[in-house]
Amino acid sequence: MRKFVIGFLVVLLLLPIFEIESEATGSFNDVSTNHRAYKEINYLAVGNIVSGTLNGYFHPGKVVTRGEAAAMVGRALSLNGRKRPTQFSDVGELHFASGYIQSAVEAGVLSGYKDGSFKPGKTVDRGEMAVMISKAFDYEFGGTLSGAAHALISRGISQGKADGTFGADESIIRADFAVFLARAINYKLRIDPKISYPATRTVKSSSIDIHTGPSNLYSKVGTLQSGTQLSAAYAVGPWVYIRSGSLEGFVHSVYLNAPFSSKKVLNQQMIVIDPGHGGTDPGAVGYGLKEKDVVLDTSLKIKHYLSKTPFQYKLTRETDTFITLENRVAFAKRANANVFVSIHANAYNGTANGTETYYYGYNSSSADSQLLASKIQGRLITAWQLNDRGSKHGNFHVLRENMMPAVLVELGFIDNKTDNAKLASDAWRREAAKAVYWGILDYYKEKGFYVTHLYHL
Repeated sequence: MRKFVIGFLVVLLLLPIFEIESEATGSFNDVSTNHRAYKEINYLAVGNIVSGTLNGYFHPGKVVTRGEAAAMVGRALSLNGRKRPTQFSDVGELHFASGYIQSAVEAGVLSGYKDGSFKPGKTVDRGEMAVMISKAFDYEFGGTLSGAAHALISRGISQGKADGTFGADESIIRADFAVFLARAINYKLRIDPKISYPATRTVKSSSIDIHTGPSNLYSKVGTLQSGTQLSAAYAVGPWVYIRSGSLEGFVHSVYLNAPFSSKKVLNQQMIVIDPGHGGTDPGAVGYGLKEKDVVLDTSLKIKHYLSKTPFQYKLTRETDTFITLENRVAFAKRANANVFVSIHANAYNGTANGTETYYYGYNSSSADSQLLASKIQGRLITAWQLNDRGSKHGNFHVLRENMMPAVLVELGFIDNKTDNAKLASDAWRREAAKAVYWGILDYYKEKGFYVTHLYHL
């Protein structure tokens, strides 16, 4: 028995660090009180956002992998970390971070590679870390590494390197990742701990506890009663950093009268969904299926998702009616649309297949239109599982004549047997609708809106 136990312990010690995580105690054998990252590492450990090996070591100098980063960021945002199948060929259900990886991808915080992999064992560099944190905490960064680096530096989360660069290509170690993540969560750990409180909220439950971190594992610093008004600074997943009198800390947003956005106001955004064709114009036809019916049903399903959000939205048609191209554009302009999404299905003598999304590349909104198209196309390819024909410039009337960000989605080829089977399926149309909805959220997230809480309603 003694030999068996010793052998078993040896096997455990040879396993990767993050696959045998223990309950965090707030201290590690290799992180002394004079370690430069002591405060940040132990702050995260209290909330089980980071943890070490069974024998109590954190290994602060070890490089961070994409799987490990997904787990840490996922825990910080209170994402669903239950192990489950993922959309990636190299992340099985039993992978320690499978749940966090899938949840983070669905929330638009992380993404995989074009070959369908996630590469969970790939080392994270400082640039990728900056993008992860910027997306996770909804910092506006323009979709660039330099923008993400600036977002962290301007908030006192990072100082950059001694040589004046950010060191975007350098691998990041666990100690440094912990520092940046802890500072993003708790402003008091930042280099210059100053924040504003741009929003006002009211406690809607009988009472609400205030904690020092974004989970009930952190110490309680006070309680607020129903009807109490408080000032809100920023969100960490479903938790909000607030101040009320002399009390400040984290409260769960479910107990507040409205979701929190630290930046731009979603209820001032108008989204117009345009189901193509209709009435006397059936659109493309294949295997007895009419384009006008497919796109109307899909658009109504998109409306269902939008109805649960603060967004304003309108459909150019909600019944089987014919609308001219000119009137579709006029409708969007009258609605003061901020985003226009036209839904269609394709046809080409049965010889082509796949999904594509068009934007118009020669007006004042072309950059945003291209961004919107790429986000929707990416989500559709993942969900719809058809040939990826890409996002591209298209000289269509409803794109060319609309001045707001506008895209035209071709879900699939109605005269292709494989594509048609999905276009005809209620379940697959629902998946397409969710993908378009998530693509719209991805676009708004990239534009600096707080939308993380809207992915799973």
